[in-house]
Amino acid sequence: MSEQQWHLGPGTVPPSAPEEGGARLREGSRSDVPGPKCHCCSDISNKVNKVKYIVISAVLLLASCGQKQEAGEPQIIPQPAFLQRLEGSFEIGRKTPVFIDAGDSALLRTVGFLNGHLQKAAGFELQVSDDDPLRHGNEEGIFWLQAGSLPESYHLRITPDKVLVEYADGAGAFYALQTLLQLLPDAIFADSPQRGVRWLLPCCDIEDSPRFPYRGMHLDCCLHFFDIPFLKRYIDLMALHKVNRFHWHLTEDQGWRIEIKKYPLLTEKGQWRKETVVGSLHSGIYDGKPYGGFYSQEEVKDLVKYAAERYVTIIPEIEIPGHSLAAISCYPELSCGLEDHYETATKWGIFKQVYCPKEETFKFLEDVFDEVIELFPSELIHIGGDECPKASWKQCPHCQALIKKLGLKDEYELQSWFIQRMEKYINSKGRQIIGWDEILEGGLAPNARVMSWLGEEGGIKAAQQHHEVVMAPYPKYYLDYWQADPDSEPLAMGGPTLLRTMYDYNPVPAVLSPEEQKYIIGVEGCVWTEYMPTPARVEYMAWPRMCAIAESGWTKAEKDWDGFTRRLETHLGRLDRLDVGYCHAFWDPFIDFHKDTEYSKVVTMSVDAPGAEIRYTLDGSTPTASSPVYEGPFAVNRQQRVSAAAFRNGKQIGKLKYKDFR
Repeated sequence: MSEQQWHLGPGTVPPSAPEEGGARLREGSRSDVPGPKCHCCSDISNKVNKVKYIVISAVLLLASCGQKQEAGEPQIIPQPAFLQRLEGSFEIGRKTPVFIDAGDSALLRTVGFLNGHLQKAAGFELQVSDDDPLRHGNEEGIFWLQAGSLPESYHLRITPDKVLVEYADGAGAFYALQTLLQLLPDAIFADSPQRGVRWLLPCCDIEDSPRFPYRGMHLDCCLHFFDIPFLKRYIDLMALHKVNRFHWHLTEDQGWRIEIKKYPLLTEKGQWRKETVVGSLHSGIYDGKPYGGFYSQEEVKDLVKYAAERYVTIIPEIEIPGHSLAAISCYPELSCGLEDHYETATKWGIFKQVYCPKEETFKFLEDVFDEVIELFPSELIHIGGDECPKASWKQCPHCQALIKKLGLKDEYELQSWFIQRMEKYINSKGRQIIGWDEILEGGLAPNARVMSWLGEEGGIKAAQQHHEVVMAPYPKYYLDYWQADPDSEPLAMGGPTLLRTMYDYNPVPAVLSPEEQKYIIGVEGCVWTEYMPTPARVEYMAWPRMCAIAESGWTKAEKDWDGFTRRLETHLGRLDRLDVGYCHAFWDPFIDFHKDTEYSKVVTMSVDAPGAEIRYTLDGSTPTASSPVYEGPFAVNRQQRVSAAAFRNGKQIGKLKYKDFR
């Protein structure tokens, strides 16, 4: 494949890729939730003996919930496995005590996050006591008790005078906190004191645990570079949504972003490209400005620690054997040596210069992974494996001799051998590899996990071979695709891929047997940054669509689009408080034209906002509350302009949108 071809990579797919929808499902009942349904059946930690646990539970159940309701209805994203609203509310005030287990430093840090929010938004912090919570069962306050056995699970019981937080592990306690924050008024996310706010929690009973152990979000920092403060903000937003894996894309053709002390040229030279293409890779116009950036090992360590405190594991990606031009530009001996000059790529796309499978290359890669493994405690190391053109290998005498020596069929089997050799080395360091689904070509490495981006086919094939799979298919989970009408949006990779498309997608393919479905271990939203040069653009493209992916990764209940949009509209107020620059297309009509005849097109329209109706005109005038209501598809001719706006209770919400025949 030539360097002129579109970068299909896990990063991109031509914009002609069709959007696909999913079936609309309904919400599950409590009987669908696995695990214990009552206290007496729970698996209690050794720290909490069963007798004392029953006593404190009885106290909570006897507490009156009869006071007048003052807090709002719970609107939580991702949706808990079970939620029952009770009467009344619990008010957090300056004198509200918090009781935790003595010596639990992780829990103390988690409660510290709550105090951090309260200090900013309410102007006070709560007194935390590490005296045995069970000794204070008759007092008012917030009680944190370790109980249960399901990883990352928690149970909240809120009455007017007590909050009982049961958590199975540190992650469960942290996710209970995220739910508590979402139960409070959205002013809790403000960064300055809020006057006149009562910090009320609605009385409720919540049992919760995740659907998948792997709930990921990806960020490419090679095509464009993002500094550590933004990455910390990115991780904070992930954690709020109970996303627990940050897939950090660190090496590419367009830049090498991580310090490797044994090979200083990788950052001295490989971080830089002399200029960057303007527009798409086809424009032929460049900005003439050098572009670079890299992360020192000290910065990496700091970010890994920051993420771990929020129960986010960082999975580094070091691309092999393709997408390696930045490294080869520094150390040409890593290539097949077919060209006189190598330089870091200045445009997007796929490049034929790839690592040559010779001993010098493997020594280099082993040294690189040694330092990477030292920096990242993650069990999984992402090795890329996507979009490796075979043109250089076909022309390379060494590669051809190696194929013959090893008895391989072709260059695809050579790539498989390359990946398997690196897998053995990484396994010898106590780690496992994960790669994009092209690592299936030529035979899958024995212990490899697969991240399926080329639709579902790779994920299905890997699961059928009993390999664990993370579903990250384009276009459904690709956040670099338009989320609104491309005619009114800045340049993106393709699409559109709408919020509903991402929400409706079921990451467990129905074609798999129940046994094979167990190998689907999670989901990931992918953020490739060809057309995202700034943090603001990343936030705009990622949110709120990432809310839909997060819910698919966490929530066991069947899909309920109407319920999701009701909760999301409330949740967007929280993102406003956090100054997240998300896309506001939620309140705008999406107008779609479908091919018909030379003289006509069929129009369909939709809007995400719940309870909204679309009103439209065809003569170029602005729709009003008395304009016709969209009720179904209709045809337009060449002279007609469709103008539409969403209305609720007779008032316009969102922006006016229009579309002309083309």
